Amino acid sequence: MNAMQENTDSRLFRMFLQLERSLSKNTIDAYLHDINLLQRFLKISKDERSLKSLNSDDIKHFLSYLKSLGLSAHSQARIIAGLKAFYRFLIQDHQLQQSPMDKIEAPKLTRKLPDTLSLQEIETILATFDLSKPEGCRNRAIIETLYGCGLRVSELIELKCSNLYFDENFIRVVGKGDKERLVPIGSEAKKHILLYIQNYRNHLKIKKNDEGIVFLNRRGGRLSRMMVFLMIKEIVAQSGIQKSISPHTFRHSFATHLIEGGADLRAVQGMLGHESITTTEIYTHLDRRFLKETIALYHPRYNAINSNQE
Repeated sequence: MNAMQENTDSRLFRMFLQLERSLSKNTIDAYLHDINLLQRFLKISKDERSLKSLNSDDIKHFLSYLKSLGLSAHSQARIIAGLKAFYRFLIQDHQLQQSPMDKIEAPKLTRKLPDTLSLQEIETILATFDLSKPEGCRNRAIIETLYGCGLRVSELIELKCSNLYFDENFIRVVGKGDKERLVPIGSEAKKHILLYIQNYRNHLKIKKNDEGIVFLNRRGGRLSRMMVFLMIKEIVAQSGIQKSISPHTFRHSFATHLIEGGADLRAVQGMLGHESITTTEIYTHLDRRFLKETIALYHPRYNAINSNQE
């Protein structure tokens, strides 16, 4: 297979992921990047075979090469997922009969519990913003929304004014794979979004194609993920909290505080936009001390048993 054919397969694969799998642009770009990594490995190895000619041993050599570069187990697992999707596509498109990925297993991953913030820490961060400044007003609204609705940063920067249903206390969120969900919004997040819109956003000269976006920069354009990350890093430093915090930390805290408060796991799954309940279940491991304290307070036999052992 020559380079032209490989480019054709990549384009067809992209269309397949868009139209049949309905994956997000970021996921599609990642999968195509994985294919490109394998092609580059063949060039480095001076192997002129096509991707269709590879067998499981070839894939294992490629994965060993990635490991030698210091790629983490999580990154290796993601690349394996991308290659598996590509070879499944070739089989479905009748270009291959068997995938070289069939005998390839992803490395076992340890499930790292996400960092969270206490309610006191969140209140400390929120109190740090200077609401007399336009950026302070906007940034307070951003944190209130991240924590109050459990949004991913990509969902936040794409949030549209037309998807704010404040009369019903809901917002419509477009998540991974362009899947939509309705998320309740509380009074504090709603109040600060309205303050930001009335006192800041309504006075901006908004760029074309960004008219419907809620959160904008000072030039009237939509925010980037990096801008939100840097803003959070700066405000956390000002607050004096000694933790490594990202936009996702507020999403983790949203879920953890709901679970600790007794929220139904299925309800939290729906609000987070998790496709699988097992993804949401990670938050049940975050509150072990809370659970121990609860059972100690309310279970009639817990204290009796433990007092006998002491």
